[in-house]
Amino acid sequence: MRLLFLLSGEHPTLPFSELACVGKVTDRDKQVAVADCYPDAVPGRLAMTHAVMEYLGVCDADIYSLKGLLKDLAIGTDAPYAARVSRIDGTRMKEPSTILEHMMGKLISGNVSLSQPEVVYRAVCSGDRCYLGRVLINPDRSAYEQRKPGRRSFFHPGVMMPRLARALVNISLVERGEWLFDPFCGTGGILLEAACIGAVAAGGDMDMVMVQGTHTNVPDAGCIRADACDLPVKSGTVDSVVTDLPYGQSVAIMAPGIELLYSQALEEIRRILKPGRRAVIVTHLDIRDIASEIMTLAEFHEQRVHKSLTRRIMVLTP
Repeated sequence: MRLLFLLSGEHPTLPFSELACVGKVTDRDKQVAVADCYPDAVPGRLAMTHAVMEYLGVCDADIYSLKGLLKDLAIGTDAPYAARVSRIDGTRMKEPSTILEHMMGKLISGNVSLSQPEVVYRAVCSGDRCYLGRVLINPDRSAYEQRKPGRRSFFHPGVMMPRLARALVNISLVERGEWLFDPFCGTGGILLEAACIGAVAAGGDMDMVMVQGTHTNVPDAGCIRADACDLPVKSGTVDSVVTDLPYGQSVAIMAPGIELLYSQALEEIRRILKPGRRAVIVTHLDIRDIASEIMTLAEFHEQRVHKSLTRRIMVLTP
């Protein structure tokens, strides 16, 4: 099935990367993508998508081309509907959304209901093109707010927010019933998001307080006190690894050196991963040179958190 995705604008590349868990992207522009989706795909799991739509077509970003597309499609519905327009910053579409929505309402057969529509048709104007779709899913973003770190039973500052954690879990391509392992699980935020999509979540941490905190936050996850450089996990048994590598002075004291910790942990991650599967690694240092000597670097993303902190996100394969 071909679907159209209206993506979050919070990061230029991560929302596109996340789509790989539901299908193959065939077309893209700023904050919009078209993908041929797998039969068993679950688009509702996406964290950096605002709307999932049935793909209806694409045209040039001008009102005459959009009018022609609508006439060619001859769309009609028996259910009350609304027409919506999303204008992405930088679009060449000159007309305002209200004019475009009014025009769409005249060319779609059926009864318009702006307050309680059962069907929503959305035009997404991005760059020099305009994409048209019928909305299927508006992912529930409020659920991530309920899982914010400060609302969990066990809290520790400086942890990853749920939507990013979910996006990284999705980028790992783990599926329901498969094993995801986090060797630096901390308070269990990544494991929590993995469990939410039906993956079997397991992890380890050297700090027993964190292990107990993870058990509190994610009771269904398996979590043990373990050295990430010597994991008690059989080789080639894990479907996906997602982890946020530790950093800072406290880590340097616990290990002979931060670079040695990273290289040995990556060696272990490569060992436990099944062939052809993915590890998604977050670090605050650029360690691509270290990682590339151990695994194959498939993707690299950067996310600026604040002036002195930038996350580096690597997608690695054995």
